[in-house]
Amino acid sequence: MPSFNHFSVNRHAQSARWLAWAWLAVWVAACEPTPTERAVPPALTALLDSVKARHAPDGRVAWFKAEARYQGDSLVVSGETNLPAARSELAQALARQQPSAHLQMELLPSPALAGRTRAVVAVSVANLRSQPKHAAELATQALLGTPLHVWQKQGGWYLVQTPDRYLAWVDGGAITRLSQAGLDSFRQAPKVIYTAIYGHGYAQPSANAPIVNDLVAGNVLETEGQAAGYTQVRFTDGRRAYVPARETQPLPQWLASRNPTGQNLVATARLMMGLPYLWGGTSVKGVDCSGFTKTAYFLNGLVIPRDASQQVHAGQAVDTTRRCAQLRPGDLLFFGRPATDSTAEKVVHVGLWLGNGEFIHASNRVRVSSFDPKSPHYDDFERKRFLKARRLATALPPNEQVYPVQRVFTQEP
Repeated sequence: MPSFNHFSVNRHAQSARWLAWAWLAVWVAACEPTPTERAVPPALTALLDSVKARHAPDGRVAWFKAEARYQGDSLVVSGETNLPAARSELAQALARQQPSAHLQMELLPSPALAGRTRAVVAVSVANLRSQPKHAAELATQALLGTPLHVWQKQGGWYLVQTPDRYLAWVDGGAITRLSQAGLDSFRQAPKVIYTAIYGHGYAQPSANAPIVNDLVAGNVLETEGQAAGYTQVRFTDGRRAYVPARETQPLPQWLASRNPTGQNLVATARLMMGLPYLWGGTSVKGVDCSGFTKTAYFLNGLVIPRDASQQVHAGQAVDTTRRCAQLRPGDLLFFGRPATDSTAEKVVHVGLWLGNGEFIHASNRVRVSSFDPKSPHYDDFERKRFLKARRLATALPPNEQVYPVQRVFTQEP
């Protein structure tokens, strides 16, 4: 009889041969050519690009996602947009240029929202992110009581659009979703605005009572009257709280008192001295450079664009050929890289002019800098990359870029 070792050797040899054949089969399969994916006609790609360029050149404020591909023998254009005019133009152009293509572009708001396509922020500061997940970049923030458009749902996240038209994703726990009728009811209800920099709403009219929610400057809540020096407020999710009356003001009265003069803008900006820098921040919990200027203007009654690269196109230009001579307090200063023969201008930073050679901006924290080399606040880095200035407060009639805060709470922005 063969020995045990003989059988063992034969068995291992057979296993080695099978393993070798298996690897050979995998290698041969990997070397075989795969079917080539059919190329989309270049004219169709150009068409999609041109429609997007006309209707949604800035993806931060307009949603247009379109893709062309073959499904079997069918050419399909799929995607989604919140721009009816863009979808209509695309459909007409396809009918003329690519009649065999099938358009499967969803027009937002998504039917999955079941009609609740509006929302109101339900926490003091809602964090809006670039993607529907907490680990995504913070894109912007929205204050308690801010009305939002809701366009789409993905898991527990919602694609929303703020009154300054910024598009981002918010966790569903930070908002109260409403129908249009529900939002209209909120707009008609008596409301107050929180005017202190930071504070709380309490379960009873006492500072010793349990805290219901924190509050920051610019928060708006429905009001249900006064009690023992406190304003009784109601959150859109049904919670009730008491806020020190001295820290609130009836919203209509506050709106009527807004006057975005240079003096008022400077005073508000100085109230935020020392706030920490926060990328994506637009509240007193933390600000980035444009979030700081946006907040200063909002608290003085004006909605302005979200980012520095958008703010630089608002209002009207200020002559800075003599650097500071024509500047007024409250003007916005823009910094970055000037245009060259081969590169476009790039705005990366913004600050607010104080006067006397000084400006205030969010850089590490909200702080004052100066163009004057003799000043203790002299900032050589910012002086060298200064580009231009714009006047937003009194420059132009209200438009889609700069308009009164009142519009946020009384009509569609």
